[in-house]
Amino acid sequence: QSVALKQGLGAGFNAADIFLPTLLVTFASLLAGVLAVALFQRLPIWRARLLLPLLAVGGVLAAAVAGLAQLPAEQAAQIAGATGAGVILGVVALFLLAGAWRRVNVYDAFIDGAKEGFGVAVQIIPYLVAILAAIGVFRAAGCMDALLAAIGAGVAALGWNTDFLPALPVGLMKVLSGAGARGLMIDVLQTHGVDSFVGRLAAIVQGSTETTFYVLAVYFGSVGVKHTRHALACALVADAVGLLAAIGVGYTLLR
Repeated sequence: QSVALKQGLGAGFNAADIFLPTLLVTFASLLAGVLAVALFQRLPIWRARLLLPLLAVGGVLAAAVAGLAQLPAEQAAQIAGATGAGVILGVVALFLLAGAWRRVNVYDAFIDGAKEGFGVAVQIIPYLVAILAAIGVFRAAGCMDALLAAIGAGVAALGWNTDFLPALPVGLMKVLSGAGARGLMIDVLQTHGVDSFVGRLAAIVQGSTETTFYVLAVYFGSVGVKHTRHALACALVADAVGLLAAIGVGYTLLR
């Protein structure tokens, strides 16, 4: 979605330069969520069959970051863009090939899935109304603006670089509302430019974070789960790590 929005605003082929950074940040967020769940639930995750695949994937992604970080920013962006475009095309082709191999009509399967989605949407309407009302109150009360001002003051007081701050509202809003975060990202892209550091960082944040409260309302509401235990805390941990990882990857690969 972030790639499509960048293309619509004039980024062209290079819009896919955020794909690899987004993948890196998503992996970091996923790993943080898994570890948080294991910690809260006291799960025995220190086993080779789980750790080895994670270490392998993490090693490949870390090597990719290290390699791109050694290149000039423009060349790294071109390589990342070509890789991202190739992977996206490959995923689409893989679905089509898998359908052909198993003799499944991919189009009909997609339509059937869409039909089931309408039934789920009707079931979760009360939960969505509640969460959207809470989000509206949060924004209308000025809590979002106050939070951003406090974060900006803290970062400036520490003497750290504050170039990422214009993209920060996208990550904070994404936890609450996907539509709101998308609107903020478009505003950042139009204000600072689709190929600017802030614009690309906002697109990475939009593509690698999740609408946590919306997702919890949808999935738990659709099956009638009322006692969510540690789900919200673990999801927020993953969101926080993902946002910090996006900033770190952005400074490493996009500057």
